[in-house]
Amino acid sequence: MELVTEPWAELFGWDTLEWGMLPVRLVLGTIFLDSGLGKWRRGISGTGDWFASLGFPFAQPTARAIATLELVGGLLLILGLGVHWVALPLAGNMVVATYVQRFKLGAPFQGGDVQGYELDVLMVAAAVTLVLTGAGPISLDALLGSS
Repeated sequence: MELVTEPWAELFGWDTLEWGMLPVRLVLGTIFLDSGLGKWRRGISGTGDWFASLGFPFAQPTARAIATLELVGGLLLILGLGVHWVALPLAGNMVVATYVQRFKLGAPFQGGDVQGYELDVLMVAAAVTLVLTGAGPISLDALLGSS
């Protein structure tokens, strides 16, 4: 029966849950790294101006903090270092992004003429999953014995 419920554990000795976090962590980390880097490359003041237009207080410092969180947080996810902790503010970041998309910009769940917020929701779920499960076996957390 285990072959049905845990085929990789039976065949290869893998714990599916632990190994299943690897692609989640790498893809989510890559998305955040690229997003943070993009904010800096395009000009962080533009991001701050956009935040101000949405009514965020302290828009310029907030833009810099968010871009840095995404850049450094994404890199830490890819490396698998401090994943339980770094995924928490990243999840919060995406909760705010989802709120902005849905209620400030009026975006639909699924994109059409405009980008939807379905990716934002998926990123919240992935980040919360990493908060709960950690980095998995191929990570600096595992190497350091802290996962």
